[in-house]
Amino acid sequence: MKKQSKNITVLGDGAWGTTIAILLANNGHKVTMWSVFSDYLDVLDKKRENIRHLKGIKIHNEIVFEKNLKKALENSEIVVFGIPSKFFRSVAKKIKQENIATKGKIFLSVAKGIEEGTFKRMSEILKEELGNITIAVLSGPNIAIEVAHRLPALSVAASKNHGVAKKIQDVFSNDYFRVYTSTDVIGVELGGSLKNIIAIVAGISDGLGFGSNAKAAILDRGIVEIQRLGQELGAKRKTFYGLAGLGDLSTTCISPESRNRTLGERIGRGETMEKVVNSTDSVIEGVTTTKAVHNLIKKLKVEMPITEMVYNVLYENKDPKGAVIELMGRKKKPE
Repeated sequence: MKKQSKNITVLGDGAWGTTIAILLANNGHKVTMWSVFSDYLDVLDKKRENIRHLKGIKIHNEIVFEKNLKKALENSEIVVFGIPSKFFRSVAKKIKQENIATKGKIFLSVAKGIEEGTFKRMSEILKEELGNITIAVLSGPNIAIEVAHRLPALSVAASKNHGVAKKIQDVFSNDYFRVYTSTDVIGVELGGSLKNIIAIVAGISDGLGFGSNAKAAILDRGIVEIQRLGQELGAKRKTFYGLAGLGDLSTTCISPESRNRTLGERIGRGETMEKVVNSTDSVIEGVTTTKAVHNLIKKLKVEMPITEMVYNVLYENKDPKGAVIELMGRKKKPE
């Protein structure tokens, strides 16, 4: 049975936002894209390629680019927030300030981060800024360029309302992108955010020339840390051993396309965080998330030694190799 076409607006012009817009257009939906950087929309419209974030991928001819936020959202049934976490609240505030109607719309966050200072997840920010709205999140082992090339991938749509998650599942699913549903919004969001921290360590390990044994250990102990904090914050343990947890963690720690893993690799080879961050137009979510989680676990008194190691390397100029040696030398304990 043919899917019913929906009006969908994608906020954000990054690799994942663009990939999602293309995927949805391929699925027969009417897609509008909006960006904080309005001038770049002209580039996207003219070239029909995101030369900054997704080179070589043609943007569907029927995707509309709209600079006016109110116009972009006025007929939308689903609003996809593909905005990096550090800009996420400002865009939500803009929607509120412009008095844009939110009734009847599903607000879908596809961002993977935690807000520094407040420790808020993206769905919490949407609720705070926009009030009583319908919210869902989408997360999983999804490297943008692979999905853009229509390589097989799985993801999870989560909402407290199963019917809403099912709607997102129906809208996104096709023969190369399979979506599962969940009601554990907290777990799905945290899995997608916290794995970026562990991916930085995996990259550091690669940069230092460590082998597969080290990478396996990082993934194993990393997922333990993720589920430890997740359960403290109200998530379901099983979520972290599914697509939004272990699945996403594995992809991000292994893929050469992972920005967070690449950051770690370059640091392991001797570059500074600042140099790596300044060398790319893309946002590396793990940098901000590491700082936010470092402060959060101090407040909650949750033990996360790998996360602390990443924080010390990124923000305290700790020598990466020395940090790994310290981690290996921690007090012996049962698994």
